[in-house]
Amino acid sequence: MSTIIRAGLVQQKWTGDKESMIANAVEAIRSAASQGAQVVCLQELFYGPYFCQVQDADYYSYTEAIPDGPTTALMRELAEQHGVVLIVPMYEQEQPGVYYNTAAVIDADGTYLGKHRKNHIPQVKGFWEKFYFRPGNLGYPVFDTAVGRIGVYICYERHFPEGWRALGLAGAKIVFNPSATSRGLSEYLWRLEQPAAAVANEYYVGTINRVGVEPLGDNDFYGQSYFVDPRGQLVGDAASDTEEEVVIRDLDMDRLAEVRDLWAFYRDRRPETYESLVTP
Repeated sequence: MSTIIRAGLVQQKWTGDKESMIANAVEAIRSAASQGAQVVCLQELFYGPYFCQVQDADYYSYTEAIPDGPTTALMRELAEQHGVVLIVPMYEQEQPGVYYNTAAVIDADGTYLGKHRKNHIPQVKGFWEKFYFRPGNLGYPVFDTAVGRIGVYICYERHFPEGWRALGLAGAKIVFNPSATSRGLSEYLWRLEQPAAAVANEYYVGTINRVGVEPLGDNDFYGQSYFVDPRGQLVGDAASDTEEEVVIRDLDMDRLAEVRDLWAFYRDRRPETYESLVTP
């Protein structure tokens, strides 16, 4: 396996309807693949607006089955066609009335590998997610892909260090964090939390945010998608804070071993002292 993984992040604006959002994402994936990307991640709930700015049952109609829904099928075809691993965040219906904020993981040959369901669900102004989603029930899976072991941690989850560590302990080398986050609430944390997680857990993080103000509210999504290495340093620049962008970066997997040998955080863990951390 090559020690360099070329990875992509797709930062989008809301186009006004689901069909054009999907078409926009398909073109972005094709663009990334044409630039040599081997793995690409889309933004949180990629084919819709960020409808959690309001509480309206009409948006339940955005749900699809995963993996048996049409968007997963389309993305499987696209992954196989371009030989690219895809992380595809969608609104999942497990059964009528049971919905999750989910990301499907598809291998470069089009094989559906599984999904991560968002475990931590916010309920604050402009982010009324408990109205729409059940908390995830699949833990913190790590997926064996054509580019190695990858994990997914969705948006609000980034505020919780336990899941980041669980993904590292399970062998993740890259963790993708698709998000929808707005100015004034957490922008100052955007350049702190993911680099800190990359350092503490000694892997790469690719973090994606959408851009623009959508008709459902005044949340101003500020983009600035980026990759960060296990030293906490950005790999190239962050994306625009106002415009759509496909971010393509080369991730040197040899750096993981260098950092783990230097800092040895996993060696020096003391799990026998952490029992109180999981006491309700």
